[in-house]
Amino acid sequence: MSELRRDPITDSWVIIAPDRAARPLDFPIANARPSAQATCPFCAGREHETPPEIASIRDAKGWRVRVVPNKFPALRREGTTGGGVEGLLESAAAVGAHEVIIEGPEHVLSLTGLPKERIPEILATWKSRLLDLKRDSRLAFGLLFKNVGERAGASLEHVHSQLIAAPVVPVRVRAELERCVHHHRETGRCLLCDLIAQERKDGARMVAETARFIVLAPWASKAPFETHILPKGHASHFEATDDAGIAELAEALRTTLIRIERALDGPAYNVLVCGAPLNAPASDSYHWRLEIIPRVAGVAGFEWATGFFINTVAPETAAARLRDLPV
Repeated sequence: MSELRRDPITDSWVIIAPDRAARPLDFPIANARPSAQATCPFCAGREHETPPEIASIRDAKGWRVRVVPNKFPALRREGTTGGGVEGLLESAAAVGAHEVIIEGPEHVLSLTGLPKERIPEILATWKSRLLDLKRDSRLAFGLLFKNVGERAGASLEHVHSQLIAAPVVPVRVRAELERCVHHHRETGRCLLCDLIAQERKDGARMVAETARFIVLAPWASKAPFETHILPKGHASHFEATDDAGIAELAEALRTTLIRIERALDGPAYNVLVCGAPLNAPASDSYHWRLEIIPRVAGVAGFEWATGFFINTVAPETAAARLRDLPV
């Protein structure tokens, strides 16, 4: 059984999930996966190999998007909250949710391998799953994420994303929320709204811009070619995005991924949807964003020990390179 444990030194929570060790792996040897499709549980025709689906999008030909519980979850919906404290050691019941969004029946590795008209359906599914989990009062925080490639943490290569919802808000997220609240109290404005205005004026780190979204390489990028997509209008929760916004975001995500894949020759990468906590009302201070983090550099001892990331590519250089690539 999984357990949530709090580090008494850093005050951060860790999920102890021994069941996750049983996950299947497509990657016994780097870049050598000739038989992955033959045994892939996410491909059409192998639906019986996944847990029963939670939701789906279908047409007369079959399913286009499926949502299933993770077969090897970090957190489970079953159970009640609770925990204990023994001296400096604190634990809590590992209640939550861990879902897999299978983003197409085709065995492709990236969203860019799918028909572009299907990508809005995937993002709409992300939105609907967050809205559904909001109804569970035990859940405080949800993160939508994609791990693409072995180096990014994927255990299966078939195009998919995941959603984990937890009963606690992570320390890193709480700290970010507090910084945003402080800026709002001091200025009466949203921190990221101010940042967007400055980046649009400067232009050096701008990658692209649509009517509703801005794509940029952040000032203090943690990784080479890290790229963020942000709504230009203030919004604290991704799941509040309307249908037109979902469609526009889908195209911005697709074209940004094409640029990154061309610039780095198909790298492993993570996609994170960073929004306000599930149980929080709309906030004037917090502003959601989507992060794309190519995994072209490893995290080593210095980073683990200090929290300082070493990025070997200036964001201005990365933005200029991405702007120049056709989509």
